Amino acid sequence: MRVQVEVMVDAPRDEVWRLVSDIENASGVISGIEDVEVLERPASGMRGLKWRETRTIFGKTAVETMWVTDADEGSFYTTEARSHGSIYRTKVSLTGTDGGIRLAMELRGEGETLWTKLLSLLFAPLMKSATRKALQRDLEDVKAAAERGGDQSRRRAAHG
Repeated sequence: MRVQVEVMVDAPRDEVWRLVSDIENASGVISGIEDVEVLERPASGMRGLKWRETRTIFGKTAVETMWVTDADEGSFYTTEARSHGSIYRTKVSLTGTDGGIRLAMELRGEGETLWTKLLSLLFAPLMKSATRKALQRDLEDVKAAAERGGDQSRRRAAHG
């Protein structure tokens, strides 16, 4: 399964990056994320950051452990997660300049076992549509926070 979504953001690039790369406070920006617990912090940068994320997916609470596998400060980061016999890789990227930022997210999921590969074939259309909607909502939440200056997300993180 491969899902790609994007949104144009009318905000400073550094503000958009700050919002998408502040994993620890993501629940203050992204409505679908209920909680983030950082498990490991790298000495510098994002690569190696590992966290447990709680969010509502398909109407149910799901907890997944994720980690950053690659990053280029201000441009992109890639995460990985393994769940229920599948591996998920997500890339969050920014292109463009202040006031015209293209914020994109690409998720790739693949089964690691024969069973999960078969299930993926059967349920791919339904999963793809629901996943696309959830990812698009995540980006819309970031866009809204960036375009209003991130004030609300900072308040929620400070008082959360």
